[in-house]
Amino acid sequence: MTTNNQLFPITLELARKLIAAQFPQYAHLPISEVEKQGHDNRTYRLGSDMLIRMPTDEAYALKVPKEQELLPKLANHLSTTIPEPIKMGSASADYPYPFSIYKWQPGRSLNLTTLSAEEMEQLAFDVSRFLKELQAITGINGPIPGQHNWWRGDHVCVYDKGAHEQIAKLGEIINNKKALDLWNKACATKWHKPPVWIHGDFAIGNILIQNGKLSAVIDFGGTAIGDPACDLVIAWTYFTGKAREIFIQEVDMDSDTWLRSRAWALWKATFELLNIEDKDAHEVALHKRIIGEVIDA
Repeated sequence: MTTNNQLFPITLELARKLIAAQFPQYAHLPISEVEKQGHDNRTYRLGSDMLIRMPTDEAYALKVPKEQELLPKLANHLSTTIPEPIKMGSASADYPYPFSIYKWQPGRSLNLTTLSAEEMEQLAFDVSRFLKELQAITGINGPIPGQHNWWRGDHVCVYDKGAHEQIAKLGEIINNKKALDLWNKACATKWHKPPVWIHGDFAIGNILIQNGKLSAVIDFGGTAIGDPACDLVIAWTYFTGKAREIFIQEVDMDSDTWLRSRAWALWKATFELLNIEDKDAHEVALHKRIIGEVIDA
């Protein structure tokens, strides 16, 4: 098994080799790089209408068959476009994991896009509608939170030990008293309703924008059935001002769930902040802002 520090080396040539060997009907199509690669998977465009998605590690590869099975079922209940599986490749001597071929979804990742205030406010309406539709899905069996999705949808206190350690180590640059107070209050609450479908990694890198509007939500490898608080962190990591107010109002969750969402954002921001070596980097200011806003919200 590889590790996050030793990801399987994936190249354009490897993608071409796998397509030629396993899907010769597509071998004549051009394969090209996408604008920005992710950490968990490498993505290549296949022709004009498809993409190849290749996990970089065994832990991420475990999500491939889950997405292949669940995405068509979930899509029937959602008005927002989500990935459409076409084929699943098999592990081989050249590449040790299963991989996916999906329909190409037009749009640009939100983390590469700048929206106007009006567009951001409309996005707040659109993504809240997506989450509410996802949470309303019933009658489809899904996985419970666990190691396979880094415990998204479980209670935030699953990261209690790490959160306390992270907050303590950052005591010189964040208000650790307020941070610990938020964390402990969140850990004392729980989701009292039946578990609901979650995306599991509802971050700006998995939201596609076209012509200033939401065009698709991608990467359902972290999906599960559980507590929706983890899917609400975008309120703190991306939305600001009126757009944040719209999102919070439209999602319409109880105050305890918002408290846990702030704790999820706090845990992730402190984790990221500790792992940035250059404390003058732009990302440092971003994570400090998130921490400051969630502990003072």
